[in-house]
Amino acid sequence: MSSSSHAYVPLKKEIKTMGDVAKWQKSQAFKEYLAFVETLSASVLGKKITDDIQQTENCSKLIEILDVLSNWIDAIPPVDQPQRFGNKAYRTWFDKLTTNSEEILKGMLDEKDWPSIIELQGYFNDGFGNSTRIDYGTGHEMNFAAFMCCLFKLRYLTEVDYEAAVLRVFKRYLTLMRKLQTVYMMEPAGSHGVWGLDDFQFLPFYWGSSQLKGGAIKPNALTDPAIAKNTSQDFMFMGCVAYINEVKSGPFAEHSNVLWGISSVPEWSKVNSGLMKMYKAEVLLKLPVIQHFSFGTMLSINPAEV
Repeated sequence: MSSSSHAYVPLKKEIKTMGDVAKWQKSQAFKEYLAFVETLSASVLGKKITDDIQQTENCSKLIEILDVLSNWIDAIPPVDQPQRFGNKAYRTWFDKLTTNSEEILKGMLDEKDWPSIIELQGYFNDGFGNSTRIDYGTGHEMNFAAFMCCLFKLRYLTEVDYEAAVLRVFKRYLTLMRKLQTVYMMEPAGSHGVWGLDDFQFLPFYWGSSQLKGGAIKPNALTDPAIAKNTSQDFMFMGCVAYINEVKSGPFAEHSNVLWGISSVPEWSKVNSGLMKMYKAEVLLKLPVIQHFSFGTMLSINPAEV
């Protein structure tokens, strides 16, 4: 996609009814986003986070940006306030993000791609939570993934970056989001509670299950806190489980019912395909989630070309 000759547009919300969800399901954006998520899953098959993988300069720039956003949290401590959840200091952090995001993206991209910022900025800004509700969930996570998808469409990232996009960039994003959630006591957005995989994320479980395919660790190991902790540096899925074990108390089957169910599936390949079905049903085709997603020219609501 050449930025110099392409007419980018401000992002627009298009999904307001269940009928619009059907339109989204047939759209170019749905087809391309889904293909992107599945391609990244296949790219990390059997790979560990600690494996020596190629990390291009552009991937490193993205990680540096996430490092900067993390440093801002240190500079904007939580404020004293009566309620436990939703610390208002997050709004200060988020204002800094939205005020600076255009310059951040300009610093990252070649000048010829600057016209694309009108679309990229929307996905980037929406990838870190909602400042009104001080919450974060799978819809925000989807925006960050859409931001990465657009960077591939721009050829800022290319095929050689598939593995690093998951195991380096998204891994850094995941760490940043956990810090934001913890420091500012962010609420889960539309959480399923124990009926979801996790209060906040979905993609690290899907991509993480691909990492575990064909390996020595079986799904029944995920309910063992020691195994989860000891393998958390190598496998994204186990890192998520280890994090849940840190922040939640009580029986695993009660606080993480869906994950407990997954532990009885015999192979990770079945877990991986099952999680994709769940992602479509619980995130991509759920009106309360997808009504907040926006569309432009890179991810278009127009019908997909067959």
